[in-house]
Amino acid sequence: MPRKPRFYLPDIPAHIIQRGNSRQATFFAEEDYAAYLGWLRDGAELHGCAVHAYALMTNHVHLLVTPRDSGSISRLMQYVGRHYVKYVNHAYAKSGTLWEGRHKGCLVCGDDYLLTCMRYIELNPVRAGMVAAPGDYRWSSYRANAIGEPGDGLTAHPLYQALGRSAQERGHACRELFRAALERDQIHTIRTTVQTGTPLGSERFKQQIEQTLQRKVGQAQRGRARQVKAE
Repeated sequence: MPRKPRFYLPDIPAHIIQRGNSRQATFFAEEDYAAYLGWLRDGAELHGCAVHAYALMTNHVHLLVTPRDSGSISRLMQYVGRHYVKYVNHAYAKSGTLWEGRHKGCLVCGDDYLLTCMRYIELNPVRAGMVAAPGDYRWSSYRANAIGEPGDGLTAHPLYQALGRSAQERGHACRELFRAALERDQIHTIRTTVQTGTPLGSERFKQQIEQTLQRKVGQAQRGRARQVKAE
């Protein structure tokens, strides 16, 4: 079966997932997470990407990124992957494939969908049962976005900036957003869109993307017909 093409557009955010090969671990010690974040920061600056949110899980990563041009995200992921795989193979005497093929991604509408996607990403450690609260997990962007700790190469999205006039106001508003759990339908929609490459947003947003690209993208219809992997 041919691989679904991925489409990214300048200045439109995207939700990215990359999994370990056969769902095996990709991070083995705390210094591994720190190394990945370092290359993510360097690669984002080099290739023109603004990283708004992330969660580095044991065997996969989530990113919320706005690219400067249509090729920025692919170049970023290649840059990080090349450096991180070399690092892991050297540090742990490994060889072969670390990641499960290409990363998956979808465009995200810059309205309430973006903040919902950010919550989905930063709540991943809670859904996985790794921590009781998102602030307990070190390797996500929650502490930077909601508590005000220094972010490792993070760039605030305008919608996040609009949450308050100061860093304190924005952090408080962000924490308030996290008080409400994501609904099951929201989780299902986010998982489905990133797995299939369907734009995450309203039907009007999806139509606008298809008009810009001059082709259909993702699923023809949204719904519960297809089971998707939990991430």
